[in-house]
Amino acid sequence: MAMLLKHVRNSSSLLKRHVTAAHLLLSRPFTTTEGHRPSIVHKRSLDILHDPWFNKGTAFSMTERDRLDLRGLLPPNVMSPDLQIERFMVDLKRLEVQARDGPSDPNALAKWRILNRLHDRNETMYYKVLIAKIEEYAPIVYTPTVGLVCQNYSGLFRRPRGMYFSAEDRGEMMSMVYNWPAEQVDMIVVTDGSRILGLGDLGVQGIGIAIGKLDLYVAAAGINPQRVLPVMIDVGTNNEKLLEDPLYLGLQQHRLDGDDYLAVVDEFMEAVFTRWPNVIVQFEDFQSKWAFKLLQRYRNTYRMFNDDVQGTAGVAIAGLLGAVRAQGRPLIDFPKQKIVVAGAGSAGIGVLNAARKTMARMLGNNEVAFESAKSQFWVVDAQGLITEGRENIDPDAVPFARNLKEMDRQGLREGASLVEVVKQVKPDVLLGLSAVGGLFSKEVLEALKGSTSTRPAIFAMSNPTKNAECTAEEAFSILGDNIIFASGSPFSNVDLGNGHIGHCNQGNNMYLFPGIGLGTLLSGARIVSDGMLQAAAERLATYMSEEEVLKGIIFPSTSRIRDITKQVATAVIKEAVEEDLAEGYHGMDARELQKLSEDEIAEYVQNNMWSPEYPTLVYKKE
Repeated sequence: MAMLLKHVRNSSSLLKRHVTAAHLLLSRPFTTTEGHRPSIVHKRSLDILHDPWFNKGTAFSMTERDRLDLRGLLPPNVMSPDLQIERFMVDLKRLEVQARDGPSDPNALAKWRILNRLHDRNETMYYKVLIAKIEEYAPIVYTPTVGLVCQNYSGLFRRPRGMYFSAEDRGEMMSMVYNWPAEQVDMIVVTDGSRILGLGDLGVQGIGIAIGKLDLYVAAAGINPQRVLPVMIDVGTNNEKLLEDPLYLGLQQHRLDGDDYLAVVDEFMEAVFTRWPNVIVQFEDFQSKWAFKLLQRYRNTYRMFNDDVQGTAGVAIAGLLGAVRAQGRPLIDFPKQKIVVAGAGSAGIGVLNAARKTMARMLGNNEVAFESAKSQFWVVDAQGLITEGRENIDPDAVPFARNLKEMDRQGLREGASLVEVVKQVKPDVLLGLSAVGGLFSKEVLEALKGSTSTRPAIFAMSNPTKNAECTAEEAFSILGDNIIFASGSPFSNVDLGNGHIGHCNQGNNMYLFPGIGLGTLLSGARIVSDGMLQAAAERLATYMSEEEVLKGIIFPSTSRIRDITKQVATAVIKEAVEEDLAEGYHGMDARELQKLSEDEIAEYVQNNMWSPEYPTLVYKKE
């Protein structure tokens, strides 16, 4: 009898556990306590005020001031975070002009200096300001001001932020990586400084781009700022000006090449993934020569992606699909678009490959479709139209080289100029990824008037602003309001008179890379697959309403960036689950992820996005 009662109790207990588990699966908030529980600190007094991770400045409550020996070290008025932001904004407006280093120093760089000082003393408030004013400050911490920051970084450097792995550190990186204090790192952005935006080789100063990108990961994706790591791989520089500058902070030697270069990057990758096996590494601004090689070398082994190749491609695909919608056509018409591409570097080839794959999938996703899709592209580089007659053609551009006989019938030849190609092809889209400012001259834009499209699209995607192929005003003034315009850098909308507005869409990578990183992190995907990248691009393409796209608005306002990122991350997780790549994250394992609806995935994403709230601090002796 006793045994029977024990069996009944065990069965009842087991049933209760199953019911409870089922209830939790249906009702669990998919949340983490990150950012909402007290933080244990091992320092007090001035040490706390000098630590940007824990400093709250005038927002420390009186209880915390007593607990942490701060009473008397701060003015007595306890300010709310909103009042702190208001005080900072007043101060920033007053200091903008004073912070300039002479008349040649633009206000944008002065704003960066002021924001950087805030970051140095109070990290939570820095991200509060950045999120609250993202439209105003994204162009300061990222494109286009980050280009100026990188150019001047040796003079701007004040305190270390990130890590530097150099050619001199070979054999030491496995131990070096433990010098970083964070036990968990979720996101690394790494550059070798060889091709910063369109500015060329800036050597060690390129770390500014990694810092800027990670600021957006925190602001847009809610990656915990204590779990991000900007990295510079310094293998030298071929910038002669830097090699001769006694104030330059990096290695003053020419860049390593070949196997020596690969050995440094290989050692870095092995070191960071040994310490943090679940980290995601985003490669940023590597010269074309290495961008594709490193992507192919690591993408099937490590959780990594290259934003210049894959992120730029994804944003361009979203824009191209948006342009089809803005023309009043169904997305399935995308494979019919005639696209002239100016630029055959890593970004240009990345976009071409992604667009071709997208077209092929719409045409049946087979070899015939893939072969047929390449006929929709005409690629023009510094030497003109790329055809099969080109000598020493870049291997990555070979699939897009046009057939000579076919070109002869179109009245084109090897090396034909951009103007000639636009006149003869009459494209639906003119896509610029050349890094050549003003390439879309008046003559080129005039030629686009012959487009067979009812609403041709111009994508002047090169960064920074001075490298844009044309401005919004140039495009609308020559072609009128019946066009779609997008750019990589921000331009203001154009007033065309009579109540007409020429909408300028910024095709910024920040719409995608934070969501790709966050979705990969929360899915626990083993790799970042083409399908996950494609899902991200397609979600962005469908984010805008029908009413908005018919007005020519194909990219959303950056003020919506956290919602955009949530939607993109949701699509990435969903695709990772469908491809059986997801392995789960923290308390959410792969099997639980598979059971979530799309709305539940979105809730899971939302609740795992860090927000800059001051935690309660509790002192504990080490």
